[in-house]
Amino acid sequence: MIRTDALDQLPVRTAVPALERALDDRGVAVLCAPPGTGKTTLVPLVLAGLAGGGPVRRVVVAEPRRIAARAAARRMAWLIGERAGGRVGFTVRGERVVGRDTVVEVVTTGVLLQRLQRDQELAGVDAVIIDECHERHLDADTVAAFLLDVREAIRPDLRLVAASATTDAQGWARLLGDAPVVEAEGVSHPVEVVWAPPAAPVRPPHGMRVDPALLTHVAATVRRALAERDGDVLCFLPGVGEIGRVAGQLAGVAAEVLQVHGRAPAAVQDAVLAGSSGGGRRVVLATSVAESSLTVPGVRVVVDSGLAREPRTDHARGLSALTTVRASQAAGRQRAGRAGREAPGAVYRCWAQAEDGRLARFPSPEIKVADLAAFALQAACWGDPDASGLALLDPPPAGAMSAAREVLTAVGAVDAEGRVTGRGTRMSRLGLHPRLARALLDGAAGVGGRRAAEVVALLSEEPPREYGDDLAAALRAARRGGDGYAGRWRQEVRRLSSFVADAGGGSGPDDAAVGLVAALAFPERVARARGEGAFLMASGTGAELRDGSGLRSAPWLAVAVADRPAHSASARVRLAAVIDEDTARTAAGHLRFAGEEVHWAGGDVVARRVERLGAVELSVRPLKQPAPGLVREALMEGLRREGLGLLRWTRETGQLRERLAFLHRELGEPWPDVSQGALLERTEQWLEPELSRARRRSDLARIDAGQALRRLLPWATGEAVRLDELAPERIEVPSGSRIRVEYGGAQPVLAVKLQELFGLRETPRVAGVPVLVHLLSPAGRPAAVTADLATFWQDGYRAVRAELRGRYPKHPWPEDPTTVEATRFTKRARR
Repeated sequence: MIRTDALDQLPVRTAVPALERALDDRGVAVLCAPPGTGKTTLVPLVLAGLAGGGPVRRVVVAEPRRIAARAAARRMAWLIGERAGGRVGFTVRGERVVGRDTVVEVVTTGVLLQRLQRDQELAGVDAVIIDECHERHLDADTVAAFLLDVREAIRPDLRLVAASATTDAQGWARLLGDAPVVEAEGVSHPVEVVWAPPAAPVRPPHGMRVDPALLTHVAATVRRALAERDGDVLCFLPGVGEIGRVAGQLAGVAAEVLQVHGRAPAAVQDAVLAGSSGGGRRVVLATSVAESSLTVPGVRVVVDSGLAREPRTDHARGLSALTTVRASQAAGRQRAGRAGREAPGAVYRCWAQAEDGRLARFPSPEIKVADLAAFALQAACWGDPDASGLALLDPPPAGAMSAAREVLTAVGAVDAEGRVTGRGTRMSRLGLHPRLARALLDGAAGVGGRRAAEVVALLSEEPPREYGDDLAAALRAARRGGDGYAGRWRQEVRRLSSFVADAGGGSGPDDAAVGLVAALAFPERVARARGEGAFLMASGTGAELRDGSGLRSAPWLAVAVADRPAHSASARVRLAAVIDEDTARTAAGHLRFAGEEVHWAGGDVVARRVERLGAVELSVRPLKQPAPGLVREALMEGLRREGLGLLRWTRETGQLRERLAFLHRELGEPWPDVSQGALLERTEQWLEPELSRARRRSDLARIDAGQALRRLLPWATGEAVRLDELAPERIEVPSGSRIRVEYGGAQPVLAVKLQELFGLRETPRVAGVPVLVHLLSPAGRPAAVTADLATFWQDGYRAVRAELRGRYPKHPWPEDPTTVEATRFTKRARR
């Protein structure tokens, strides 16, 4: 029996006619409806003809999370008086509840991606709804791009709806070809904002770490909310670990404490979404899954920790993991709105009001920050390896795509041109990250299909912290465990085991098998010990174990999970397995290098024969006769790092370089550019054959830089003979002295005693440029500076004469210096 009363109460019903018209006219639409309006439940039923009449159509609803997919299907089935598996069903990884009469199927976006790769036509499907598209999950963006391809190429009749819980829908509308935007009004009640920052400063989050003081404050704020307000409390926390710690601190409160997250058992999730049955109060501790995907009845108060988890990838270090960040302003609004769904409510925000305006407006699109290996494999399987032809709101960053292609090439998923291989196609159908797919397929041959599946299942969902940091010990704990994680792990093992044969390779100790599979998944993270719980990974990143870890004495590790704390050069190992060198060589064989290695290190050429796995050196021997070409490149590396000062420079050579730089600046070609960058680019023209004969730093110090520089003079044009004419080393002044010209500044400088220029009316020039004359006192101290000698004699000389004549009475100080003979001597010596 259809529950008409419940359907009629959903606010989105007023927008349904406009949505149907938009789909009839254009086939695409963007639906904006606030949480709780019924966009996830009523709209699919109407489009499928299960509510409100109309022809029966098959509708697929794509949700970003498994918990939301199950909940939406069960809610829709309840609305039409059925149980899930009838006309409404759902499919998530490892669980499929559908029947032959199912016309509305709720799936995760990951499941829909797999289905599109197998059947691009989506035969039998009339409409697809991409729900919660504002969250910008990578799978949802990819699904939308693929569906737009399908509509354009083979299924123009396929209806497509992008459903968003925010009004920022113009980007999606443009992506869907200027699709109509249909907005539904929500029924929201006023929500009072209570700013509840901690009394004392707390450390900002970094990596997965959250300051325990903040979690204590959040628990205290929940207690405060229970005392000050009526109704159930919904508390937002970044992850499962924080939920568990806050739940422990709420022991004894006069309310039932429930936990909602992607790992929670289905029975717990159902209990939360069903509401309170006994009339008592509830405290629901939830991750961001409860922001918009789910409706939690009975909530009147929200306590917001202000934190969220987002993926981050450190491509340089080969590390990717979730990290804790400050939640965006948009997320804060969504969370607060949960308190006003059924009645007026309140939100307690655990940060200061002054901080709110400094928060990011929206969460980061996952395509901008996540590891893109899985996305790149999907794109390659779709026939667009660089994703340039996909309709995406944000293009994938070039650096992240390049790193992803390197991973796919290393695991054999794509060829050198980026085209998917048969192995890559098989990997894409496993529902795993390509690294884990490689570990499953290659590990099955070495340790047996069942054990490979067991380890990969551990790696695909990180075990609880109480399982420890030893992956082999975690495997044993999962096998005997009775907790929710162990149950999900067994289900995933069954799923993965169906993809690989278990013939042979199943003998041997678990520890070796675990290590091999982990190393196959993360070859860049095989790590060799370097003492005191410290390791060096093949990627070149240091790694450290916590104090007390049982893995500290291992000679080699396969690091499965690591993060890098803020301001730390080393990663912190959270989960790893013991391996030996042979296993490291097997798993990371593509990183092996063996050969001559000649480079500049420690201020000189280092030549050696080396074997290494990435950055981890396996063996090193001195190389007595390195190849000349390698030595020359090492010397060039030294010159680039330490500069041309490694050569022998005299004062005259430095001045020659300054003269040439002056002529190049003022006259250009054919006078050479002698800047360091230009000289390093032209070593063949001026440093040969000396550079190729050199073998070490001391040989460079014997190269006469002046003799080498003269090779760059324009001998071929004949201009070289004019060097002393155009940029003379010295200028003869009226006294007969030959004074050195300094060319190191912006203008040539002539520093000369004032009396030696008597009778010279015009400023000397070099290459047509007036020199800057530094006029010196008889004692050689600066008295005046001028680039216009004639004007100085007329205007400036009188002041200098008045100041210095009494100090230096033995020297001539004529009233008109232009009419007397220049001199180097005193008046008596001159006579």
